[in-house]
Amino acid sequence: MALSDQQKRDIAELQSQKNSTKRVTSEELEKILYDAIPVLDHGFIRVVDYMGDDSSIVQAARVSYGKGTKKISTDSGLIRYLMRHRHSTPFEMCEIKYHVKLPIFVARQWIRHRTANVNEYSARYSILDKEFYIPAKENLAAQSQINRQGRGQVINGEQADEILNMLKDDAERTYKNYEKMLNEKYDGTVIDEGKAGLARELARMNLTLNSYTQWYWKTDLLNLLNFLFLRADDHAQYEIRAYAEVMLDTVKKWVPVAHSAFLDYRVGAAEISAKGLSIIKNLIDGKKVNFEDSQLSKREWNELMSAINQEKLKV
Repeated sequence: MALSDQQKRDIAELQSQKNSTKRVTSEELEKILYDAIPVLDHGFIRVVDYMGDDSSIVQAARVSYGKGTKKISTDSGLIRYLMRHRHSTPFEMCEIKYHVKLPIFVARQWIRHRTANVNEYSARYSILDKEFYIPAKENLAAQSQINRQGRGQVINGEQADEILNMLKDDAERTYKNYEKMLNEKYDGTVIDEGKAGLARELARMNLTLNSYTQWYWKTDLLNLLNFLFLRADDHAQYEIRAYAEVMLDTVKKWVPVAHSAFLDYRVGAAEISAKGLSIIKNLIDGKKVNFEDSQLSKREWNELMSAINQEKLKV
C-alpha cells in the first residue's frame, strides 16, 4: 500500500481534529476513522465519514426522538426483527463514505452495484499512479470447469512464473508508453521539452486494467449490506472479496448489533423454497426423501442438501 505525501499530511491533519458534536457517534469506528487499511498489494480502504449508529436504525423504526428510553436488549431485538423480516427502510437511515484505492478491473465489477454515490479519480485531469496489481501465486488459478465465471485449480511452477512475468511486463510496457504519449513522467517531469504531449483523456486508454484507480464511495447501510452479502461471499472473485471483508469489519465497528443480525439472518442463513421446506419437514418426521420425487432441479437439490449437511448428488 502506498500513500502519497499529500495524503499522509491530509490524514494526519484530519486525525488531529477535536470536534464536538450533538450527533451520535460510533466509538469503535472513530478509532479507525481516516486510517488507510491495506488491501491487495497497493490498495486500501479508508472510512472518511459516516452518519448514524445502531440507535439510528431503532429511532427510524419507531419514528421517535433521540435514543429513546428503551434498553439496549430491546433495541437489539428490534434490529434483529427488522433484519429477519426484511424491513429495510430503517437501515437506510445510516450512511457511510469510503475512500478506496483499487485495480480498475475490480472497480468495473464494483460499479455494477448502482446504489451508491461515486466520485472517481480523473485520469482526464491527472496522471494515474505507476502502480499495478500483480496477484500472489496462490491466487493464480485456471478457469473453473463447472463455473463459467470462477476459478478452478491453482496454477503452479513455471507456468505461474510465466504468467506473473507477462502481467508485470505488460503493465510496465504500457505505462512507459503512456508516459511517452503524455510526454510526462508520473512525477510531473517533462520528457522532451520540444514535444507536445497527447491529451490525458486519450493516453489513458493504453493502460492495463490492473492499474490502480481511486474513488470516494458513499452509500447507506442497507445497500452496503446488500453489496457485502454478494461480494464477501466465498463465491465472489477473490480481489473484490478482499475489499468486502475489510468493509465488513468496519460495519462491525460501526453498527455491531446490525452486523450481528446480518451475519445471522443473511450471511449464515439459507434461502429455502416451499418445496425445500416440505422436504425438510419430511426428514424431521423420519420420512425418506429422494431427488426423483422432489420436483427440484439438480442444482436446487444439491444446494438444499448442502444447507442441511446431507449427501449431495454426484453431477
